[in-house]
Amino acid sequence: MEVVEANAIINHDFSEGLLSWHPNSCNGFLSDGSVYAEDIKAESGSQFAVLSNRTQCWQGLEQDVTLRLLPHVTYNVLAFVRIWGSSQETADVLATLRLENPNSTPTFVRVGRVTASRKRWEKLEGTFSLKSLPYRAVFYLEGPLPGLDLLIDRVHIWSASIVKGEVNRSFADGHDDILQNPLFEDGLNHWTGRACNIVLHDVTKGQVLPSGGQHFASATGRTQGWHGIQQDITGRLKRKSAYEVSAMVQISSNLASAEVLATIWIQTNHLREQYITMGRVQASSKEWVQLQGKFLLNSEPAKAIAYLEGPPAGIDILVSSFLMHPAKKPSPSSAPTIENPAFGLNILENSNLFDGLRGWYPLGSCSLNIATGSPHTLPPAAQESLGWQQSLSGNYILVTNRKQTWEGPAQTLTEKLKLFLTYQVSAWVRLGSGGSGAQKVNVALGVDNKWVNGGQVEADAHLWREVAGSFRLETKPSNVMVYVQGPSPGVDLMVAGLQVFPVDPKARFEHLKKQTEKLRMRDVILKISGGPMLNRLCGFSVKVKQTYNSFPLGSCINRSSLDNEDYVAFFVKNFNWAVFQNELKWYWTESQKGNYNYRDSDELLQFCKCHGIQTRGHCIFWEDINTVQQWVKELNQNDLRAAIQKRIYDLLSRYCGKFQHYDVNNEMLHGSFYQDRLGKDIWSYMFKMAHQLDPSATLFVNDYNVEDGSDDRSTPEKYVNQIVDLQERGAPVGGIGIQGHITYPAGSIVHTALNTLSILGLPIWFTEMDVYSTNEFVRADDLEVMFREAFAHPAVEGIMLWGFWELVSREQGHLVDWDGTLNEAGKRFISLKKEWTTNIKGHTDHEGQFKFRGFHGTYEVEVSAHSREIKQTFTVDKGDSPIVVEICL
Repeated sequence: MEVVEANAIINHDFSEGLLSWHPNSCNGFLSDGSVYAEDIKAESGSQFAVLSNRTQCWQGLEQDVTLRLLPHVTYNVLAFVRIWGSSQETADVLATLRLENPNSTPTFVRVGRVTASRKRWEKLEGTFSLKSLPYRAVFYLEGPLPGLDLLIDRVHIWSASIVKGEVNRSFADGHDDILQNPLFEDGLNHWTGRACNIVLHDVTKGQVLPSGGQHFASATGRTQGWHGIQQDITGRLKRKSAYEVSAMVQISSNLASAEVLATIWIQTNHLREQYITMGRVQASSKEWVQLQGKFLLNSEPAKAIAYLEGPPAGIDILVSSFLMHPAKKPSPSSAPTIENPAFGLNILENSNLFDGLRGWYPLGSCSLNIATGSPHTLPPAAQESLGWQQSLSGNYILVTNRKQTWEGPAQTLTEKLKLFLTYQVSAWVRLGSGGSGAQKVNVALGVDNKWVNGGQVEADAHLWREVAGSFRLETKPSNVMVYVQGPSPGVDLMVAGLQVFPVDPKARFEHLKKQTEKLRMRDVILKISGGPMLNRLCGFSVKVKQTYNSFPLGSCINRSSLDNEDYVAFFVKNFNWAVFQNELKWYWTESQKGNYNYRDSDELLQFCKCHGIQTRGHCIFWEDINTVQQWVKELNQNDLRAAIQKRIYDLLSRYCGKFQHYDVNNEMLHGSFYQDRLGKDIWSYMFKMAHQLDPSATLFVNDYNVEDGSDDRSTPEKYVNQIVDLQERGAPVGGIGIQGHITYPAGSIVHTALNTLSILGLPIWFTEMDVYSTNEFVRADDLEVMFREAFAHPAVEGIMLWGFWELVSREQGHLVDWDGTLNEAGKRFISLKKEWTTNIKGHTDHEGQFKFRGFHGTYEVEVSAHSREIKQTFTVDKGDSPIVVEICL
């Protein structure tokens, strides 16, 4: 059989420059050989890559190949290499794989070696096979001594199984495969077109080759986005089970890329339909990409069909493999060990600029100079972490001659950062000459050529503005720099007191505990009276148990999860509020004009009512244009206004008095669909009409990135201004919603944001809180930071999580694994709930009193006196003075 190379390397011949390639801590460029004295020609006849200014042997050229490798497959490696520089004639060049996984150091696999020379191109060859897929796999070429240039011309990685005709099943040996004929070895057997045609393609024909095996299929003649290739898998799935999917896909189109989705359609015995997105990926016509995903099935399906869909009509979907199998539970995380974290110690060199520009360099072609006249005090958020006494020099970096938005001062941090440690960023920034008005300034990190946000603010030329943000790394980087960027080219930038320091998540906990005890607790006096022996009231046994904490603590839920009794049991036991994930949104209740679906929201409301759960209505409208139904987008102004009126009337007249809150118009700091079409007064109109129809409901604004400094569009100050503007237009805004989707929480930044918002005197709720980390111990720490900051702040009156169960919440943000196992974040959640619940026992004093301080809520007390047991319930409300509870014997 003819050898067919399905290359795992993108841009293998550098015909598209260094696209998809990354020079590893050295300089990289393309050459046709003319820059060398011997006029080197490319082995391929065109151009080749040059890696220069190498100061370490391991520095070279790398590419992330994670999505193009499969386990249990033998891969061949082929590259043409050469060296240049000094008088050395030969040097070893190595081909290496760097395998990265969370919570562990990278593993390095040597896959090839050759002795390269100055005089000719040498062929580097090798093979490798992976037993399992890592979180990240990076292929790179390295080896020559520092000072030698490494020259590379063409790189190939291809699967030997194509030559041998071997079957690669990606996940297992085929015993657990849900989808039949996943590699199309049996033609199109078991596969059908979903309202379109499907075609089988052979490896020996055509320009597109399968990613492995001998065949691939395509879905053609697609006239709708949901058309694709499908398979009926009825009878092969089990309820309360998780499954993983993988597919190698590409598209046939002139479009640069299009999203391909793997979806499963479920119909239950009660004829309820459900569509579950199993995975998604951006696909192109240039190469195969791997779609991966995982999903949870809660209900018992009477019918089930898995299919690929997504690209616009007219675009073919190509699929080389499509596999599904029961998910294997990964090994639990271990707590990361961080040696010498040096909390609160700035890791940047010469931040105060006492020593000129030492440690700093210009990113790009801009110029850096030292000037004076910046603030001498730390920004407020940094003061919370570093103290009020520390001062700044008053010197700042003036950045001029900026030709790109990303140009600014930079400093390398590669060896100074520790994994799983949260770092806080603090700086003063200001615009100089060359611009007018306010512009975004961003403290960013370049982590192996990827942008990481360290904080954003909108700055101008009039005042120094604070940038406050945070970040964390969870995989070992090769190269990290911090830099300040943002204003338009030609606008000068001023930066003072930039600091990056690790924060101790527990540093504020003792202070927050004291604040919590003051805010969320009240003194209680249980006073025994009556009975035949009033002179002997001392020493009675008293047991106090809190049965309900009145602080609102909730989570989003969805209709399909109610079919999982384990999910329901955890929710009912641990939460007293609910918000519906999607079921109340307009695109859910009226996806097509005049076709209404209130069945799901009705059932969720009935469930909450049965369990005494209060509810938030999320949301009446959503300003993000990507969430607006197509039929709504196509309405003219008059019809759109009428549709808005009808939506408010239909929803609030149907549910009047049943939702305690409404998020009236979601994310107005980030979107403006309705305002752009109907003017700014439409926002206040939505609030006024909602209040008229249901005056009992508190009406909220709701937005994201408000509390973490990561987004210049949604700073606390801009949120305050928006709310004030709404109120001035007559909108009855009754509450402030902070969504709370946060990745690297720094308590001082969150606290500062809450203080700013609290000046309005409105109740603040965290409405969609979740935290993210691949390590569940770090996730637990982040959750505790957010809970303690919220619970200890007097303006915060409720916390809602955006899910708690794996695969029904944000990825790597869950508290409970899909099989019902409580992970470390879940255990921390339960521990905090226990800490904030009062259970106490003791004896009455000589006055027949039992005194304690308890959290607000409902209690049950049991008093044992004179061989009698008296039980009584009482409530501890908010208040400063002690509450006296009379217990009559």
